Amino acid sequence: MSCCAPGAEAAAELGGPPSRDEILLASHDLADGLRQTDLSVPGVHCAACIAAIERAFRRVPGVEQARVNLSARRLSVKWRGEMPPPIFETVMTAGYAAHLFDNEDAAVDPELSRLLRATAVAGFASMNIMLLSVSVWSGAEPQTRQAFHWISAVLAFPGLIYSGRVFFAAAWSALRQGRTNMEVPISVGVILAFALSLYDTAAGGAYAYFDAAVSLLFFLLIGRSLDHVMREKARSAVRGLIRLTPRGATVEREDGTRDYLPAGQIKEGMLLAAAPGERLLVDGIVHGGRSDVDCSLVSGESAAQSVGPGSSLRAGTLNLSGALTLTATSDAGNSSLAEMVALMEAADGGRSRYRRIADRAARLYSPVVHLTALFTFLGWMLATGDWHGAISVAIAVLIITCPCALGLAVPIVHTVAARRLFEAGIMVKDGSALERLAEIDTVLLDKTGTLTTGRLSLANASQIEPSALAIAGAIAARSNHPVSRALAAFDDGLQMMPVAIAEHPGLGVECRIGRHLYRLGRAEWAVSGATAATMLSRDGHPLASFIFEDSLRQDAARSIEALKRDGFAVAIMSGDQERTVLRVGGQLGIGDVSARLLPAEKVARIAALAPTGRKVMMVGDGLNDAPALSAAHVSMAPSSAGDIGRNAADLVFLRPSLLAIPDAIGIARQAARLVHQNFVLAIGYNAIAIPFAIAGQVTPLLAALAMSASSIVVVANALRLRGIAGRDVASGRVADQMPKPLPPAVGRA
Repeated sequence: MSCCAPGAEAAAELGGPPSRDEILLASHDLADGLRQTDLSVPGVHCAACIAAIERAFRRVPGVEQARVNLSARRLSVKWRGEMPPPIFETVMTAGYAAHLFDNEDAAVDPELSRLLRATAVAGFASMNIMLLSVSVWSGAEPQTRQAFHWISAVLAFPGLIYSGRVFFAAAWSALRQGRTNMEVPISVGVILAFALSLYDTAAGGAYAYFDAAVSLLFFLLIGRSLDHVMREKARSAVRGLIRLTPRGATVEREDGTRDYLPAGQIKEGMLLAAAPGERLLVDGIVHGGRSDVDCSLVSGESAAQSVGPGSSLRAGTLNLSGALTLTATSDAGNSSLAEMVALMEAADGGRSRYRRIADRAARLYSPVVHLTALFTFLGWMLATGDWHGAISVAIAVLIITCPCALGLAVPIVHTVAARRLFEAGIMVKDGSALERLAEIDTVLLDKTGTLTTGRLSLANASQIEPSALAIAGAIAARSNHPVSRALAAFDDGLQMMPVAIAEHPGLGVECRIGRHLYRLGRAEWAVSGATAATMLSRDGHPLASFIFEDSLRQDAARSIEALKRDGFAVAIMSGDQERTVLRVGGQLGIGDVSARLLPAEKVARIAALAPTGRKVMMVGDGLNDAPALSAAHVSMAPSSAGDIGRNAADLVFLRPSLLAIPDAIGIARQAARLVHQNFVLAIGYNAIAIPFAIAGQVTPLLAALAMSASSIVVVANALRLRGIAGRDVASGRVADQMPKPLPPAVGRA
């Protein structure tokens, strides 16, 4: 639904606006004389909020661009000049409170607490008033009825003031700016219903509508709170990536001394020391030392890489085994890890412009309801001159056209669909993800951890002598290298002296058993002149060579076959080695394969598909996939993915089977059909009920009952989704013919 700013209360909590000198200090330079200022705008909730703020800046001299990121609630303003334009004044004029943005803002969410408190108060008031109303509707004596009406008024008033301010403040803010939104008719209807009920109670009237007013607030607040929770989950992806970034690095001076400096003081050209277990803060070139490194965070490469002097490493790489010194080739602000954060925020800002069906319906709803109620009131005043009767009819129109059915049309289907997906082992973050999932026609998949399990296994165990395999397993059990973990499963408890074991970073592990020296690791180190990948040697003579593979995820072939059969274009985008990616593509019958792609290249591939009309679903698990997951029209990750990958994705599947992909698409497409049916039911209800209300044939009480009945019908229709089979992709087929080929891949292949 549409919403607006927190208003004066939130503005007071955030403090007064900073001076222009403070804004200038908080701004940073861009190219071509541009500067950028970032603001936190806590009151931003939907597409209408974004449009209102960005529209306000179009008239401000000196402002080149203003963009709102919904997930981060951040407003980025690009401007020219020696002093900043009136940025804060413009935001406040648009009806929103703001303050200078800080990364810690993402961890603070006072708005959710405010919504939950308002929902609790409205729920308490509405349930108690409903209990009293049952007695009134059942035919209570006049004195009892009058007493219950006054008790209801006492219960409704604080609930109305405390819980209704969420809508009242938003409505008032919109009206002050000469706009209208869905909160305006809600606020008018609730206030008028309470005021007339209070008047009738004081006059001894038979009817009062306190229950309708407070219950309306309760149900609307539930929907608002759920929507806010889902958006908060999406914001956690960028926060998690920021937390992964090291806060500093150890700098090695010319005299050999070492100092730990915070991230902001690390500059290009500095000599940095990286101990085993440390993640690199900036990009760099290895100056000294050898080690194995885990590059999966930045490239998706599944196997650990051996590095030495001259090797180029990216920020975010994890040093595994040996001490390294590196020459920094970037600072923390423009490193690969910082670029990934920027990519995710930019992609999320683009996705936030996707306007949900409910947002689009809200634009039409408000003016129609306002005009209908106004003309009804004026018509009855002119015809009868009875202001009480005219306002009663107008209230009936407002209540009978209350957006409960319209507001439930989307979220109730999404709630049932989320439950249906959960039963199928799939978690979904928010309703807009379901809407986007129903529109996709292209599926791009990462390899490691998505199409495959992400765990190495020994492929040629049957071809190796059992004694050699036992020795290799026993040696590997003493190492944490990914390859060693795959071999450690074959450790049969062979006794060795731990003091004789030595690990050589980037090469392997060696130990003595009796008089013999065993080496397990890189072939050219274990056996002079060998060419295999990993070998076990004894006194320099080969004992066994090992072949490792990453096995396909359960039902991977069936899933790809189902997607291709139902008209989806399918491709692989991976940061892994070309040979490995081509082998997996061949096993699954996927001809469009791209290997050794960096995060930015994956995002570029997705961006290149957008102008062709493609709606892309990205399925990936690694942190290096996070920008692509955010940039895609919709995204999905396995539960085995890292925290950042799961948070960046719209859906997460919990089971090992890859059939979760066609299952999710089938449920999303059925949900989309039910949403459209619910809109037809809600609009049809209004088309039938409004004429009766305008004609004065419906009292506010009957209007409240009719409104509730329409909501029940919408809910009942949504519940039909529970009986629909998950893998129903064919019923929502993109096309009966084979998919069109995708444009050429971007980046390395």
